Amino acid sequence: QVQLVEYGGGLVQAGGSLRLSCVASERTDSNYAMGWFRQAPGKEREFVAGISGRSDRTMHADSVKGRFTISRDGAKNTMYLQMDSLRPEDTAVYYCATRSSRSVEITTTPQTYAYWGQGTQVTVSS
Repeated sequence: QVQLVEYGGGLVQAGGSLRLSCVASERTDSNYAMGWFRQAPGKEREFVAGISGRSDRTMHADSVKGRFTISRDGAKNTMYLQMDSLRPEDTAVYYCATRSSRSVEITTTPQTYAYWGQGTQVTVSS
């Protein structure tokens, strides 16, 4: 089973940037799709961004498109979420997740992801 740990959350002012990292217990070029989700208090967990297991496609939610960028470095077993132009409404717990090793396509629902990190808090102040 894959174990995931997120790093990089914290407090930042509106307009600032953060870079989240997700370190996996095995190589991240193993042909499973990976993604970032977030959950704010009182709200459902929502899709933020995903990357195909074939590394030939990425997908970003409309709310973050043009501001956030998902990427990965297979040699370091790490996935990243670069977050620029942060807004207070981006405040949430951010989770990284992977699909199974036999699931290469990006999906947007949490139920289709097999392994999850513990989450990291991102707080954006006005």
